[in-house]
Amino acid sequence: MLRRIISLRNIHFSMLLRLGIVMFILSLQRLLFFAFNFSSFNDISTWELLKVMVIGMRFDLAIAVIINAFFLLFSLLPFRFTAHRYYQTVIAYLFYITNSVMFAANCLDFIYFRFTLKRTTFDFFQYIAIGNDTTTLLPRFLADYWYILLIWIGLVALMVLLYRLTKVNKYDTEPVNWRFYLYNTALIIAFTIFFVYMGRGGFQLRPITIISAGESTDARNVPLVLNTPFTIVNTWNQKTLKKLDYFPKETCDKLFSPVHKFGANQHDFKPANVVVIILESFSKEHIGALNKDLDNGTYKGYTPFLDSLIGRSLVFVNCFANGKKSIEGIPAVLASVPGLMNTSYVSSIYAGNKLDALPALLKEKGYSSAFYHGGTNGTMRFDAFARMAGFDKYYGRYEYNNEADYDGNWGIWDEPFLQYFAMNLCAMKQPFCAGLFTLSSHHPFKVPAKYTGRFPKGSLDIHESIGYTDFALRRFFATASKMTWFDNTLFVITADHTSQAEHAYYKNNVGMYEVPLIFYMHNSTLSGFDSTVVQQTDIVPSVLDYLHYDKPFVSFGESVFDSVSPHFSISYLNNIYQLIRGPYALEFNGDKPLSLYDYRRDPELKQNLIGQGKREEVDMLNFTKALLQSYSDRMISNKLTAK
Repeated sequence: MLRRIISLRNIHFSMLLRLGIVMFILSLQRLLFFAFNFSSFNDISTWELLKVMVIGMRFDLAIAVIINAFFLLFSLLPFRFTAHRYYQTVIAYLFYITNSVMFAANCLDFIYFRFTLKRTTFDFFQYIAIGNDTTTLLPRFLADYWYILLIWIGLVALMVLLYRLTKVNKYDTEPVNWRFYLYNTALIIAFTIFFVYMGRGGFQLRPITIISAGESTDARNVPLVLNTPFTIVNTWNQKTLKKLDYFPKETCDKLFSPVHKFGANQHDFKPANVVVIILESFSKEHIGALNKDLDNGTYKGYTPFLDSLIGRSLVFVNCFANGKKSIEGIPAVLASVPGLMNTSYVSSIYAGNKLDALPALLKEKGYSSAFYHGGTNGTMRFDAFARMAGFDKYYGRYEYNNEADYDGNWGIWDEPFLQYFAMNLCAMKQPFCAGLFTLSSHHPFKVPAKYTGRFPKGSLDIHESIGYTDFALRRFFATASKMTWFDNTLFVITADHTSQAEHAYYKNNVGMYEVPLIFYMHNSTLSGFDSTVVQQTDIVPSVLDYLHYDKPFVSFGESVFDSVSPHFSISYLNNIYQLIRGPYALEFNGDKPLSLYDYRRDPELKQNLIGQGKREEVDMLNFTKALLQSYSDRMISNKLTAK
């Protein structure tokens, strides 16, 4: 029996050694990827590179387990014949073939990465399938980069050589008994549990994805952390954007271009601190100062503090969210990327793209940065996105580290977390860029027990929690106003998206996107109401314009301070795009326009103006097509930066 167990352990030990071979070659390929693309990572230190190599092993192990799932299963079968020479030969070839394909995918990106600046994803095969020039380009690629083929052949040969060193001992010929099967079954269960968790990338709540690579390293190093087989497998079942060709590129760029550059002289740059506050579910409808005509002028709203702040701020009364979810609002507000596809940017196959996000751009001007969200770390992957956007640090529930203030559902109550936010800003090096996302005005819409009955309950469940968050904001500004950094800080206040509505206008396809947009800076000239149509993606260019930022950047919005640009709002829901410009709202399904409304004269959206010969129909349709064409092209080609 002892000899059987020794042989049994030898089989499983050999299985682990063989998995180790895959891990070794994947790490070797990461070094080769780094060498071939050194110009993209030439500022990385030796320590950072070592850190990336270690972090990357998590993604390597995940894909190694997934790709070798059948091999591992066949290696774990509790039968004596698994040690037989013929059986071992069969699973050896299974190992060779599957891993050779995996290594080929990595080798592809030794060169292809130079053109896309991201690891190849599954949409690559879609374009091969629909393209008519593959037979022409593939031979050219092999001719120009023949040495990549040789490297791949060498890696496969190395794999075969190392595999043959992991020889399995045969079982003896004595019949096995129940102890043999019991022991084997226990090992199968243990190894299966282990491999399932390794395939998920660890023991965390959700399996790792592409954006998980941004949790432990700078955004610029994400392609080094990842491996190409992982990005392909991780995106194979996700819908991709189609490359649109409504117009020739020159025509498209004339109709809409996301590349911006303000004309300010570099010496005019104003290094003011920037604080962007994103309020959970704060529809414009909840704010009394922005709805003075509601209920025949008797509407009070639920935000007395914001009402008072609005009187001292520059406020845009026609601001629209670019999406209906928090996971769509954060990229729009902080990186000027609207959610114009069926999955959010954060969870899409394009999440590894480089971004001209606000903290990343201001970092070039010497800004420090941090993002704050009192939710449990990992919620909707905000922490990972914050790193991808260029924030230096992320502060969540775990960093707050006081469970006495936990709301029992989402994270830390807004009032204590905003006080924590105010105090932390004192420790940041100026100038700084900070983002804050509140959470208490989220279902189940609770308030701390000590404030029960303090805030109006209103007609909707959310109203009481809106009042609580508004109170938390009041206390935050009271604390912040005493800080040395306060007078030199631009505050931008908006919402991630709207919530349930009670008034008819805020339930239609236009009003359902209206959110506040407030610019406040103590003792500044920022004041008054502006009726220009603006959107969440306008925040980044507006802040940069206000600071006199002088470098080019990519943004799917416009500066609210630019009176010449064609201001608009774009959103996407249920496979329909909606463009709002001036008093008109156009709906477009990607093929033809569906409706055109003058929503200011027709707030109930009953009079469809499509087909009535209005110039706005043609102009808005062409503008929408150009914007979507630019969006899909830049998203697919990883051109969301001006560099």
